[in-house]
Amino acid sequence: MSTVVPREFLQERLAFFGRAGFLFSTGFLAVFNIGEMLDTRRVWADWVVANRSNQFHAGLCLVFLVVWLACRQRERSTSFLAAVDSGGLWLAALACILPVWWSELSRVHAMFLELTQIILGRAVIVPSTARRTFWLSAAVVPGATLAAGSFHLGHSVDALPATKATLEAALFCSMAVVTATLASRVIYGLREEVLEARKLGQYTLQEKLGEGGMGIVYRARHAMLRRPTAIKLLPPDRAGENSIRRFEREVQITSQLTHPNTVSVYDYGRTPEGIFYYAMELLDGVTLGQLVVEDGPQPPARVVHILRQVCAALGEAHALGLVHRDIKPANVILCERWRAADVVKVVDFGLVKDLSRQFDSVESASNMVAGTPQYISPEAVRTPDQIGPSADIYAVGAVGYYMLTGRAVFEGNSLVDVLSQHLERRPVPPSERLGREIPPRLEAVILECLEKEPSRRPANVEALAGALASCLDTVTWTHADAQSWWERRRTRPASSRESSAPPGITDQPTLAQTERPSRSASRPPS
Repeated sequence: MSTVVPREFLQERLAFFGRAGFLFSTGFLAVFNIGEMLDTRRVWADWVVANRSNQFHAGLCLVFLVVWLACRQRERSTSFLAAVDSGGLWLAALACILPVWWSELSRVHAMFLELTQIILGRAVIVPSTARRTFWLSAAVVPGATLAAGSFHLGHSVDALPATKATLEAALFCSMAVVTATLASRVIYGLREEVLEARKLGQYTLQEKLGEGGMGIVYRARHAMLRRPTAIKLLPPDRAGENSIRRFEREVQITSQLTHPNTVSVYDYGRTPEGIFYYAMELLDGVTLGQLVVEDGPQPPARVVHILRQVCAALGEAHALGLVHRDIKPANVILCERWRAADVVKVVDFGLVKDLSRQFDSVESASNMVAGTPQYISPEAVRTPDQIGPSADIYAVGAVGYYMLTGRAVFEGNSLVDVLSQHLERRPVPPSERLGREIPPRLEAVILECLEKEPSRRPANVEALAGALASCLDTVTWTHADAQSWWERRRTRPASSRESSAPPGITDQPTLAQTERPSRSASRPPS
């Protein structure tokens, strides 16, 4: 069965065909007219009126312009695009054929050259089956043959040369049709082979969204369902025993989580070629890292709104005995949902710690430091095998600090320097770092999350969410505020916005198995 060409791709290619045809034909028309004016010394306007071939060539330019504009921006239906495809080809061919009735012999030759270029150009640019290309192109042959035959009969006293010329014209057009058909067959066939190679079970991979240490993420579509999907896969060259264990563990644990603020997993599988993958909901949004890069430090009210949702997602995980261990701006994605804006999705449970397991080979190394340096808790550096939910609370505070100030809590020239600061240095208050006032209650909550000792932080994420809620008497982020921001973002030029990072793609390197700093750098603060 032939692969159905995605509507978006077909529209994009038709727009390109129209644009290329318009630019080439208008360029040729301009050069041709300039040459005629220099040769005949005639005024350009008089030349256009007097030369029918010139008029029809202008019509050819108009046909290509209409094809371009019709497919340029608005989303079109497949049937509309099919009509533009066939109608554009036939009208362009007609604009080439009609001038032959009023032209000289040189115009007949030019007509065949133009027809060949248009037919072959469409076959190369526009995705089409060989059968469709054949019938669309073959429909042009009778008109071109008839025009050539009529011309030769009208300019020759002997019918034999005219008949011979007509047969040559038919043969010339037929060769162009055959060549175009073969081109479509090869190009379309190669595309089918590529798509077949990009299939994972019932999913067909589309564009690559990003890549991280634990896999590659693609936009994908299901063979039967229309639900937007993202596929995270582990290529065979990365599929070591530990990597496979981590990958399977990530999908098994994530699939247990059903909170609306946690990314949903749909499916999991392994191809005959040994590629492990899982399917999850596609998040067309913006990471908190990108949010701050695009917009700078965020309003305190919005920070509270986002952090409360992160706490809600972590609350379910902690209740199941799971510690995320890698909460950071890249792993919190802000999305739009129907009648809701600023909906948080927590992603990437690749480093999750299951507190219910006494022993796990994935986590068994005593020197394993898991997390991202800018958002890692002190105990995750000192005693990584003994961390609990409080490590996530520390990370939530670090994310809140970053959103309020636009800067990480601690910055350094090396990994050891950053980790040492988490162990020994007290953070500069966000208001002092930002250079302007922040609601004191919110600042106190953030600094409490960043305490070096877990016992001095909020007791759990529910307590943290409650403390954040208490800040709402001074700061409020409304639904209208969120909708207004997303509307403004949609109107910005695409070049001014970073592309959304998909689940599992990080903006800082993640530590998976790194030596802890030396004991001298691991002393708790006095």
